[in-house]
Amino acid sequence: MYDYLIVGAGLFGAVFAHEMHKAGKSCLVIDKRPHIGGNVYTEEIEGINVHKYGAHIFHTSNKKIWDYVNSFVEFNRYTNSPVARYKDELYNLPFNMNTFNKLWGVITPEEAKAKIEEQIAEAGIKDPANLEEQALSLVGRDIYEKLVKGYTEKQWGRKATELPAFIIKRLPVRMIYDNNYFNDTYQGIPIGGYTKLVEKMLEGIEVWTNCDYLADRESYDALAKKVVYTGMIDEYYDHCFGQLEYRSLRFETEVLDTDNYQGNAVVNYTEYEIPYTRIIEHKHFEYGTGPRTVITREYPATWKPGDEPYYPMNDDKNNELYRKYKELADKNDKVIFGGRLGMYRYYDMHNIIEAALEAVKMNRD
Repeated sequence: MYDYLIVGAGLFGAVFAHEMHKAGKSCLVIDKRPHIGGNVYTEEIEGINVHKYGAHIFHTSNKKIWDYVNSFVEFNRYTNSPVARYKDELYNLPFNMNTFNKLWGVITPEEAKAKIEEQIAEAGIKDPANLEEQALSLVGRDIYEKLVKGYTEKQWGRKATELPAFIIKRLPVRMIYDNNYFNDTYQGIPIGGYTKLVEKMLEGIEVWTNCDYLADRESYDALAKKVVYTGMIDEYYDHCFGQLEYRSLRFETEVLDTDNYQGNAVVNYTEYEIPYTRIIEHKHFEYGTGPRTVITREYPATWKPGDEPYYPMNDDKNNELYRKYKELADKNDKVIFGGRLGMYRYYDMHNIIEAALEAVKMNRD
């Protein structure tokens, strides 16, 4: 009998397994996919590490977490600087002085602030009733219509006027000429891809892939004293209170006979009429060379049972439903729930690792 059965070989499961193995506990990691790594899985195509489930850029201001991941593999110095494409116009993200100069020809922060304040005043919205009004009250019409509206409507599958205002609590506006998307102290991508990182974490630990835990829960439970579950918490409890909602994604990946397709790792398509939200050119994550390139178009999708759940829909209705499942989970002394799906929360990678390390601390004898 194992000390821990860990359901899911993504970052949460891999970190938990690594730390418990280091502490002398026996662990079995299973995953229903044919590979380890969860959504950070990278696969080599044409000598390029392809992010199979969307772009993943590691960033954190927590030195302990940065040192932790670098203890497994070396990270490069990649800086996330996405470009937004609206029709045939290109803009730097996040919204910064380069963006404002392209939009209005302004040069100084004072001119940019004045332009934004003028447009906010023109909108005249004091009490935003929906996402569109919230965005207009924060950044004005030009930024909203070119860089927020279409992208957001594609992401959520609903018109901005039908989305609640709280989804956009703020829109970061930077009055500097800096295209670095994140403000964190540390940022980069594992040299050789994320799969290498997870492989290192799981060294010496038994791993079974193509194993569907929920299809044979009783047999798997009998293998271990405790279970770490990183799947959907509502599915674990047979949707007894109802089904939580998620957003899904669909990816189209192709190899192109060119050495450089778009000149940047991530280009966002912000007009609604183009169905995908972004194109990822994977070689630029690791400064790749070579005669060919690999791109992925990313399409947001309405989630339905059987689809991959990528993002929890953390609105009031779903959060209230999750609270009921969490009450059940808190009373379950055999199962530890973790990860985006087990904790029904949007987590960046560094948050997932922190949460896994915290779970280890709370459960280590």
